[in-house]
Amino acid sequence: MTDAATGATTEPALDAEALRERALTTLTTARDRTTLLTTCVDEPDLTAQHSPLMSPLVWDLAHIGNQEELWLLRAVAGREAMRPEIDGLYDAFEHPRSERPSLPLLPPGEARAYASDVRGRALDVLESADFHGTRLTEAGFAFGMIAQHEQQHDETMLITHQLRKGPPALTAPDPEPAPLFTGPAEVLVPGGPFTMGTSTEPWALDNERPAHRREVAPYYIDTTPVTNAAYQSFIDDGGYDNERWWTAEGWAHIRQHSIHAPLFWRRDGKQWLRRRFGVTEVVPPDEPVLHVCWYEADAYARWAGRRLPTEAEWEKAARHDPAGDRSMRYPWGDTDPAPEHANLGQRHLRPASAGSYPEGESPLGVRQLIGDVWEWTASDFLPYPGFRAFPYKEYSEVFFGPEYKVLRGGSFAVDSVACRGTFRNWDYPIRRQIFSGFRTARSAGDV
Repeated sequence: MTDAATGATTEPALDAEALRERALTTLTTARDRTTLLTTCVDEPDLTAQHSPLMSPLVWDLAHIGNQEELWLLRAVAGREAMRPEIDGLYDAFEHPRSERPSLPLLPPGEARAYASDVRGRALDVLESADFHGTRLTEAGFAFGMIAQHEQQHDETMLITHQLRKGPPALTAPDPEPAPLFTGPAEVLVPGGPFTMGTSTEPWALDNERPAHRREVAPYYIDTTPVTNAAYQSFIDDGGYDNERWWTAEGWAHIRQHSIHAPLFWRRDGKQWLRRRFGVTEVVPPDEPVLHVCWYEADAYARWAGRRLPTEAEWEKAARHDPAGDRSMRYPWGDTDPAPEHANLGQRHLRPASAGSYPEGESPLGVRQLIGDVWEWTASDFLPYPGFRAFPYKEYSEVFFGPEYKVLRGGSFAVDSVACRGTFRNWDYPIRRQIFSGFRTARSAGDV
């Protein structure tokens, strides 16, 4: 259905039993993934800090349980705190990641037992929930929020696994081989208004709201994300040694940290190798480039005579259906993601080749806008007109400003519950450990 006022898709309302089943499925999927990520290594790997950028895995495990207790047991069900003495330990704003290993954290066995105990009680709450009465419970929002929160920490833990030294601990099949993409390199997106954001997606988070009209000038956007082979051309042309392609801040950053290639890459003779979850392999030329920061993406775009798309341009390419002048939930339509649409949910431990998933392309023919790699945009992380923080300002509001750049589209490490056409991610422009890539754009008037 389409909202007549905004042209946005309105998801059909689900009855209580359907909502209950959806919440149960998403919570179970998230917990199964958490279990995999925290049982595939020994206790020393769970308690170690594998990078000062990341928490020990055992912190994430107990934090997941603590957030579930705070919101589903205390806020929704009104129950007494189970372990009030640990709230401060697992408050992400009270202790930066670099300090967390020194805290008196729950040991792995106790953290698992706590998270399991919370989950059992949360499922009891779900069984009797009526999904009405407050904004927190309407349409099962609190359960969806917690499922998304756990999946976001699962992605964080997967990043920790990538940073971890030692033999592989995770396995997954590779994506199905795809024919070499021979379609057009870029797609024209017509100018004009479109509906950005959502006021109707029941589990959308506060920074995705509200739906509002945006006007963009016509522009061209890459049909697929930038590949390793294309990025290697930038390296081979001296891109990291030429100040003209970099912002002043970016140039200072790569000089200070001696950055000459994407994170985890190293040159071996005439070829590039990379480390991926404990495996060293030749960099695959047709995959989207991965583990680049915003400064690197911006410099490549300048070198290529292009630019990064704005967040509005990215979303219009991903959601706008010119035939119906409406914004869809996903590039392929309004149906939830399926395996033929996108590379999501840690089904694979790598991006698929550029040009994969033709069934997931947008009406204009843009591919892989969802899944594979997070895509840096040119935009700062800012609130939409009419933004209201919910259910707590620390989720989005405290991050608004020019310090953070927006990423869109998700990656192979993102579950579908935490990835949609309106979903917004953000990070510092120096971050490279995240599963980030990009595509470029140009204004229609540019030669």
